[in-house]
Amino acid sequence: MTPDRLRAFCLGFNDAVEDFPFGPETSVFKVAGKMFALSALDARPLTVNLKCDPEIALRLRAQYPAIVPGWHMNKRHWNTVTVSELPDRLVRELVEDSYDLVVAGLPKATRLRLDRA
Repeated sequence: MTPDRLRAFCLGFNDAVEDFPFGPETSVFKVAGKMFALSALDARPLTVNLKCDPEIALRLRAQYPAIVPGWHMNKRHWNTVTVSELPDRLVRELVEDSYDLVVAGLPKATRLRLDRA
């Protein structure tokens, strides 16, 4: 997956926006003001930090060397994924799971608004 495709995929979710709170080199993708993905899209190798259920995070880290505890994040809830070392389909699933986890934690009224978008 290329940086442009990763950006487009992240922005394809309802209410997803790209923000740069940590400087122009770090893209932060948010839904309803909450982060679900973080990446320095110009970095090589391309990595992305994604939220993950803690039990699933441990299994993924054990199964894939390209998935490690989230760099500069709460390592219980975040993984750093080296995009180029995994199939695109898996990367898309991990991004979608991260988005879904964040949405699930939003207030009900916000979730309902997203469902209608």
